Amino acid sequence: MKKYLKLPKFKNEDEERDFWANIDLTDYFEPSDFARVSFPNLKIPSRPISIRLPEGMLDKLRQKASSIGVPYQTLIKKYIAKGLNLK
Repeated sequence: MKKYLKLPKFKNEDEERDFWANIDLTDYFEPSDFARVSFPNLKIPSRPISIRLPEGMLDKLRQKASSIGVPYQTLIKKYIAKGLNLK
């Protein structure tokens, strides 16, 4: 660590915003000061879509999903991800 960063008491948000806008954090921290973190519960944003499927296909999807114990929309997402080589 280079220097100790002492935070002043801010009177309002504008004063705090000005403080952070005008400070150079490289004067106080080095890359070795930081630790890697993970956010396992962070939700990836998603957007609902409409898709038309033949009823027979949808019935088979629901049966397959039920047999493996997952919701059918989750199974559809897995199939799409596999088709796109996402994971």
